[in-house]
Amino acid sequence: MPYGLQMYSVRDITGQDLRRALVEVGAMGYSFAEFAGFFGHTADEICSFLSEASLTVSGTHTGWQELTPDRIRDTIAYHKAIGNRNIIVPGADLSDEGKLNAFIDLLNEAQPVLAREGIALGYHNHAHEFQKTSYGAYIHKELEKRTRVEFEIDTYWAYVAGEDPVALLRRLSSRMQVIHLKDGDRAGHGQALGEGTAPVAEVRKTALELGLSIVVESETMQPDGLSEVRRCIRYLQKKDAEDRA
Repeated sequence: MPYGLQMYSVRDITGQDLRRALVEVGAMGYSFAEFAGFFGHTADEICSFLSEASLTVSGTHTGWQELTPDRIRDTIAYHKAIGNRNIIVPGADLSDEGKLNAFIDLLNEAQPVLAREGIALGYHNHAHEFQKTSYGAYIHKELEKRTRVEFEIDTYWAYVAGEDPVALLRRLSSRMQVIHLKDGDRAGHGQALGEGTAPVAEVRKTALELGLSIVVESETMQPDGLSEVRRCIRYLQKKDAEDRA
């Protein structure tokens, strides 16, 4: 099965040598990359790195600041140049109702602009979006009701929040293209796939059943980013082999 990697997982080297990070990730067996920053590289350079690594781009984590009316055209041009059709906002400060309302307005303005260019707009959750805020809202529910964005469900953070990630994937599958597959414990301490208590095997099985792309994110870099994500892809390759047996 093809799997992707969120490049934040190897942030200990991406800022210094993004090319090397991509080449190493491709050599491990990952098929696509989800970027978390380009570190000043031109679109042509990113395309060259991807080609050398035999990777494609599946999406990017892009801050909402890149989607404001004065910047969205440059953002579109860059992402189209690297072949990206999936912009995902990785989170935002939504600590009061005014900030939430302004953020929803921004998403609703940006989403159709991106759609006209063939680019989907998504939102990536952490745990707090599923928990009641100090102002009485559940952020994820508000985004579901008040926007048309897609969701990149981070299944581990949903698990930490007390959600059933498998049920969540089934409920929101019509608004999803891709998930984050991640492991760790209930307390929010991340681990490589297969080393924590999150239901990663069930999540993987459900995602494949629903036709969702799987992007690995593993955050703790133990003992370093490349070592950790290598353990993750080996776990997935073992699961693939078990499926074929």
